Amino acid sequence: MTAPFRRLLRSLREDRFFLILLAALVLLSAMAPARIAGYAVLVDWPTIAALTGLLALTKGLELSGALNRLGHAMVDAMATERAAALSLVSAAALLSTALTNDVALFVVVPLTLGVCRLTKMRSTRLIVFEALAVNVGSALTPIGNPQNLFIWHLANVSFGAFVWQLLPLVGGLMAALLALTAFAFEARPIRLHDDTPPAALDRGLLAASLLLYGPFLVATDLHQAAWAVAAVAAVFLLVRRSVLAQIDWGLLLIFVLMFIDLRLLAGLAVVREAMLGLGLDRPVMLYAAGIGLSQFISNVPAAIALAEYSRDWRVIAYGVNVGGFGFMVGSLANLIALRLSGDRRAWLSFLAYSIPALLVAAALGYVLLFGVGPN
Repeated sequence: MTAPFRRLLRSLREDRFFLILLAALVLLSAMAPARIAGYAVLVDWPTIAALTGLLALTKGLELSGALNRLGHAMVDAMATERAAALSLVSAAALLSTALTNDVALFVVVPLTLGVCRLTKMRSTRLIVFEALAVNVGSALTPIGNPQNLFIWHLANVSFGAFVWQLLPLVGGLMAALLALTAFAFEARPIRLHDDTPPAALDRGLLAASLLLYGPFLVATDLHQAAWAVAAVAAVFLLVRRSVLAQIDWGLLLIFVLMFIDLRLLAGLAVVREAMLGLGLDRPVMLYAAGIGLSQFISNVPAAIALAEYSRDWRVIAYGVNVGGFGFMVGSLANLIALRLSGDRRAWLSFLAYSIPALLVAAALGYVLLFGVGPN
């Protein structure tokens, strides 16, 4: 048994979320054993391929030493912890509007970890705020997250019209998030606690990682993720095969289990009957369902499910984007951020901020959609 495989097994044995998903799979399989043969069809393999490629490219950037050097530059440029936090949170939100929420995290979180190692800032809380930031920022545009892309096609409206409808929600939430960030992080001067010089730069690995990023994203957007990740793997096998060995394969396995578990759950007769009884013809119930379903099956499947019962795209968009807050499963970006943090107890800090964020976002969305009167 190789060392990377032993590390993976040890990591999974200690990962509570993985163990919960595994236990749920065992239970669901016992309830419907005939479906076991079709489990592979339930997995969104293009998403898994895209995540694999992003993990490899991000790991390549990290191992090249570029993020370490960028972290040193940020420490030199930022005067206080509050300024650093506001900059990183704003960058995460801005990147997510164009690069999608998960790609933004793959860029910002490794940089954040590097900055925090240099300055002894608390990385977990900052990464939690970045997870909240990409949920906010990605809600603005049709290409910010997968649920918006689906809803955009459903709505058949222009890019600008979509942005205009989501702008009040995103603007309000972003103002609240930046205010909370300024309050949560002190204006304590940043000090370089790690006096080791910046890491040596592996120019070959950096060039390979950067040159692959653009074509990989384009190919993924053209629904060619499988070929794209194969090309990325082939390049790293030639340039630095250690990159592939250090990918977080456990995260990919968790996503595979999530797809199977959530789609098995959504297919249960009791779940379908409950959906039919929700009164989704009423906008306020549709909005509440978007938030509630996201907490249990994630906001992308929630958007797809609700589109079967209503074409009120604006209410669905508000509901499932608000539903990205709250529990970890509300948005796949939450799981990516917490996993990248490397802190097994990060979910506690996440819930401490994300549950109140859900309440605030739900209230704001309700007022923007329905006003303050009874509905």
